[in-house]
Amino acid sequence: MGCCDAPGLMPINDAIEQMLSSITAVKSTQSLSLEKTVGFVLAQDVLSPINVPPFDNSAMDGYAIKRNDLKATNILPLSGKSFAGQPFEGEWPNGTCIRIMTGAKIPQGCDAVVMQEDTTVTDSGIQFNGMDIKEGNNIRPIGDDIHTNDIVLKKGTRLTPRDIPMIASLGISHLTVFNKPKVAFFSTGDELRPLGETLAEGQIYDSNRYGLKILLDKFGCEAIDLGIIPDVPAQLRETFNLAQEQADVVITSGGVSVGEADYTKDILDELGSVSFWKIAIKPGKPFAFGQLEKAWFCGLPGNPVSAALTTYVLVQPLLAKLAGESDWQPPQSIPATTQSSFKKKPGRTDYQRGVYTVKNGKFEVESAGNQSSGAFTSMSVANCFVILEHERGRVEVGETVQIQPFNHTQY
Repeated sequence: MGCCDAPGLMPINDAIEQMLSSITAVKSTQSLSLEKTVGFVLAQDVLSPINVPPFDNSAMDGYAIKRNDLKATNILPLSGKSFAGQPFEGEWPNGTCIRIMTGAKIPQGCDAVVMQEDTTVTDSGIQFNGMDIKEGNNIRPIGDDIHTNDIVLKKGTRLTPRDIPMIASLGISHLTVFNKPKVAFFSTGDELRPLGETLAEGQIYDSNRYGLKILLDKFGCEAIDLGIIPDVPAQLRETFNLAQEQADVVITSGGVSVGEADYTKDILDELGSVSFWKIAIKPGKPFAFGQLEKAWFCGLPGNPVSAALTTYVLVQPLLAKLAGESDWQPPQSIPATTQSSFKKKPGRTDYQRGVYTVKNGKFEVESAGNQSSGAFTSMSVANCFVILEHERGRVEVGETVQIQPFNHTQY
């Protein structure tokens, strides 16, 4: 059976499940300095070598006290100072207090810190203004945030800028991470021309590679752009072989439809196998997944919106698993009330482009315009996908739909 002969349309979730059950994570690792690890996936748990904070410290600018000293008087003379990096040293006489700053080490014997706003400086010393001071007041104890040998990040976590300061606070300078998956991609079609060239009759500019490169970078992959390949079987075959020598995944744009000049599917049957073709998604039905001898394969539709959407919905989870990421989840969907109608026929899950707003704490959404798979203007205008369920029909104004706001991996 050829790759285009499978009957029916595969549901989106079934397609994703089949891809993920086939994929195994990249096993090669490397050690990188901390500042270079954002976007990589941890190959080992990160264990804390220290307590954080490493000592009891003050949560406020104020005065360190021994609470018993305030039983007889509310004024204590000042006997020293404790600053961050310059702790109080020496004897601390009973009946006195110590000036202390935020982050400074708590002096031995201190059982509370009173913030300076609750005190008054007098000629006799520091006056504490009649408050009920509890034990441990304004003291951050050792290990309050992290204890020694705590697992602070698990293997399979993709590192974000938020993680770096926390890891740095542990004194860890290098991390072991999985190598980023390598993804080779190219566009197919005699009608495609590079940017900057003058178009001849019947030609269009290749836009898909530019969008795909951005998405692959944001997905944490090493993207290898092999350019535009014409509809010449020998050249396509050569490019596929070159791509699978360099990459873990090969992605094509165009050439997996049913046109007479769509040779990609025939070459795939020759060089490997295709697990499925035709997904119950709109736009993007002619999406293919399979395996070459040395790499996985994803065939994107040629229409720009279809290519972008299938990359986001179908390819992204595949690449997350390949990268070793264990906690990847699709973006959360949010209910919204429609402010415009949406055309829809039952039979496929539609990802239409929408513009959402929030009014009085509730989400509202309207169409971003032309929903054609070749019209990218609406993708540029949109700030969300409007996800219309498989069996749903036309949506009228005032109905509730699920929207998926664009996140950092989208346009």
